[in-house]
Formats: sequence, C-alpha cells, structure tokens
Amino acid sequence: MRTILAALAFGAFLFANAQQQGLPHSLAPEELHLIPEYRNTRSALHRSIDGPPAFPVRTMAEWEEVQSLVITWTGYPSILKQIVRYAKEECEVIIVCDNPATVTQVLNNSSAGGPLDDLSNITFLQAGFNSIWVRDYGAETIYRNEVDSLMLLDWIYNRPRPLDDVLPEAIADSKNIPIYGTTQAPYDLVHTGGNFMCDGAGTAFSSNLVLDENGPQGNFNQTEKSAAQVDTLMSEWMGIDLGRYIKMNTLPYDAIHHIDMHMKLLDEETLLVGEFPQGVSDGPQLEQNLQGIMNGYTNVFGDPYEVVRIPMPPSTSGGYAPSASYRTYANNVFINKTVLVPTYRTEYDTTGLRILRESLPGYRVVGIDCDDQGSNIISQSGAIHCITKAIGVEDPLLIRHKKLRDTYETVAPYTVSAYIRHRSGIASAELYWTTDTAQGFIAVPMMAGAENIWTAAIPAQEATTTIFYYIRAVAENGKVQVRPIVAPEGWWRFKVLDVSTAIADPKGPLISEVFPNPTQGALVITLERFRSESVHVALYDATGRQARVLHEGPMPADGRLILDISSLPPGAYALVATSKLGSSTMRVLKQ
Repeated sequence: MRTILAALAFGAFLFANAQQQGLPHSLAPEELHLIPEYRNTRSALHRSIDGPPAFPVRTMAEWEEVQSLVITWTGYPSILKQIVRYAKEECEVIIVCDNPATVTQVLNNSSAGGPLDDLSNITFLQAGFNSIWVRDYGAETIYRNEVDSLMLLDWIYNRPRPLDDVLPEAIADSKNIPIYGTTQAPYDLVHTGGNFMCDGAGTAFSSNLVLDENGPQGNFNQTEKSAAQVDTLMSEWMGIDLGRYIKMNTLPYDAIHHIDMHMKLLDEETLLVGEFPQGVSDGPQLEQNLQGIMNGYTNVFGDPYEVVRIPMPPSTSGGYAPSASYRTYANNVFINKTVLVPTYRTEYDTTGLRILRESLPGYRVVGIDCDDQGSNIISQSGAIHCITKAIGVEDPLLIRHKKLRDTYETVAPYTVSAYIRHRSGIASAELYWTTDTAQGFIAVPMMAGAENIWTAAIPAQEATTTIFYYIRAVAENGKVQVRPIVAPEGWWRFKVLDVSTAIADPKGPLISEVFPNPTQGALVITLERFRSESVHVALYDATGRQARVLHEGPMPADGRLILDISSLPPGAYALVATSKLGSSTMRVLKQ
C-alpha cells in the first residue's frame, strides 16, 4: 500500500487549529467556505482500493474481539488519558498525535487519576489529523467470507477536514491492513461512524442522514444516490443484507443526527435506547423510530428486538436539548471485556451505570466524566464513543447464539445451538452451564451439524431454577473464544418458571420495581401484568394530592418507564399505577 498523500494547504490550517482549540463535532462556521474545495479534492483523490470487494464481506459488530483502539490526541487530554488507562488493559491503544513526547508527559503526570503505571500496549503514530472525532472518519472493520482476511473500509467524511478523511489510510499502513475506500464514482459514499451500528450478521442501523448526504441536497457527495443505491453500496462493500439496512428519521434536536447519541446494539438481539421524560426533547420522535423498528423488523434470529431503556440525563438546571447539551449514556464503547461510558452527575449516573451492568453481566463498566468544567466534551455533541475507533482482530472466531428465554419446561432438556466459524475450521466446542456460578460450570461437548451449527443440551431443571451458561470454541489452529466474551465471569441466563404461580387473568398493572428509592431525581419504574390498555401512573403527596402524572397511555413493551422527578419537593410520595382492571401502589421517597 502506498504512503498517504501529502495534506492540502487548507487541511494544514485546520490541523493547526485542531491542535490548539479542537474542532467541534458539528460543522464549524469557518469551515463552510471550505466545502466546495474539499468535495472537489475528494473526486480527484485516488487512495486505498477503490473498487468494491470481489468476494463476500462481513462487517464486525462492536462487541467482537478487537486488537487496537484508535484515538487522536487533541482537545480533551483528561478524558483521553482515562480512555488510554482502561483500554490498554484490553488491547493496543494507537494514539495518533503530533508529538509523542508531549502526550507521554500527560500520561505520566498526576492529572486524571494519576500517572499510568506503564506505557505498555501503547503505540504512538505521528500523522496528520484535523479533529478528535475519529469514530466518524475512522475506518470500519470488515472480513472476507465472514471470518477470513481482515480489511478496513473507509467512507468520504462529511466534514471539510482532509487530514481526518485520509487518516484511515495512515493507520492501515501502520498496521499493514488492506483498506478499501468509497471515494470514486460510481461507488462514492459519504458516511460517518457515529451514524452506523451493525450486528455483525448483515443488519445495520443509521439515521436518514446517510440518505440526505448522498442525495440531491448533499454537500459532500460527488454523485447523487437514491436510497436503493445506498443500500446496494452497503451490501457490496460491507455485507449489509438488502432489506436489512434500517434507517430512521433524524431527530429534531440532535443536531449531528448520529444514532450513537441515543441508541446502541448490545448484542444481536438487544437495543439500548435512550429515553427522555414523556413528551420532552427528542423523546416523541425517538419513540416513533423505535416503534418503526419493532413493527417492521425482527432481529437476525427472526424475533422482536429486546429493548433496554436508559435515561437521557438533563443539564444541571434540569433542561434537555435544544436548551441544553445532549447528554447520553448510549455513547459508550466496547473494548473487549470493558465498556467505557460517559457520565455526568451521580444522581443520574447511578441509574445509567446500573442498567448497563445489569444488561452486560461480567463486563467491567467504567464511567468517565464528560460534563465537568475542565472536560465538558458533551457540550460538543459527542462523548466516549465519538472519539474512539476499534480495529478487529486478524483471526476472529465467530460465535453467534440465540439466547434461551424463560420457560415453564421442567421435563425436556434445553437445547443450545450456535453458529460457530473460524477460517481454519472448528476443532471442538463446549457448552458450560450451572445453577450456581459460585459452584462453577459443568462442561457439555457440542456436536457439529450442518451449516456451521453446533448443539448441546442442558438437563431439565425444577421450577424456580435460574440457569447460567456460555459457549467455548477451539479452532483447528488453536484459537480459543468464548461467548459472551467475558465468560465465565459473564454469561447468558434464563429461568424455569413455576406454572402454579402463573397469572391466567391479571387484574391490573403491578409495580414490580422502583429504582433508585430513595431518589434525588431519576426514577426507573418497572410494571408487570399490564395489557395493551391505557395505564395511568402518577405520584401523590402525603395529603393525597396528585403531585405529578408520570405516564398516561399504553406501556412500552418492556414495562419500564424512566422518569425525572428532580423538580418535586423532598418528601414521601405514593406511586400509583392504574388501568381499568385495577391498580397497585408503592412508596417513593424523594430526597
């Protein structure tokens, strides 16, 4: 692969500005006049491999194994230092910078948690760049034939920042990884990594920004593309199945229209979705988008997506976008067994981190403050995910499994099946299960079947039993992988339900959980026994007066409401959930 092209003059200007101040996530006003020249230079820029792959490819999911995490060192050193501190324990950290000595000095000083113990697993790459937002202009990891050769895929960046746009080639050169580029007509495609998420199995999500920027109103595209043409390019270059590129309406107040500011795939079956108080900010449009997904698509296994709700925290004054910064916990990043999460204020962070830890058992979930006075990166409409980019491993061992659900079965065994592939072939696979993780796991050999499907069974268990399990596979070349990647510390689980306690004719909604309680503001309420009818949820003060209506209408599919009662005065309240079939009550203490 040839060396990266020399930077254009106006790119050098932006580079100098980025080093001193840091370019914003959005388009800076002084960049507007640079767009025509930038667009013209892209059409003349022959780099990478310009033609589409001549073989099937698969785009990696974020929760898969990674070999490197890339950051560009500018603007927010205390946040970047914390990312390096935790990420280098999981993989190589590539720090793209102007002066490694300057970065080393920051890593060794007492700021942001103190000096790093050592600088092992850190690689300094001196290369030009314009901004910190490497998620958007960094290259995506793709694999030939699902699990064979590692390659990178680079789009045209939707900012007039030429050094950012070509940095992926410098990174690919340094790692000796082939890189494809959608820079030349008729394959030119404008896209950003913050507006893309993929399940590693042919399904991807974006906002309609990808259509807008490649359509007739685009500022950075060379040729206009229809929605069908965009889908075709994503299929040819990234292995996204036709009909499985799910695009949603842009949100009114999320100025950059990147979906990583409000949602994320946690695995092939689970969507993490940010939630605003009812009717607030982007909440209504976000709910419409989610309902469009739930009504129009299933996951790769043919089932409805599971939805995990997580609060979108307000500002210190209680406001939400557009009057305040777009705070989010969805802008987190997987780095093998660690998840780095942006945090803001303790009273909301406690709930956000708890939801993530419950949803990702076994992962080390680490919060990094993105809202303090010295490192207020969230004011730029971005956080941890936006400033990091992972590169997948050279030798992936793919395990894809449809999780077992709760069951009433107490006689027949529970069959576990998984799609398992490696380029050298699979030598063996085992299922590990237990009813008590403290007692260890029992290993059961898995049997190979047709089309790379391996199966084993867990013996039937008594009602009220909880079963924990994971899968381990060994490739012919000795490569070992487990799924979940954190096993045995993390696992999948399901319950054997007691049919004698099943409710055949529910009499109304049941409040099953309120957290945190006592609370300073954030309130997560989980309801059971609700049907499709309208449910009224309200708080009543000690005198019996209705203090706040929290919800009115059908419940979300997961029965969870994420609310903000920080404006209510301290005291004891009665939380009441009512439908035409009945009601239930729980005490809530507001501190």
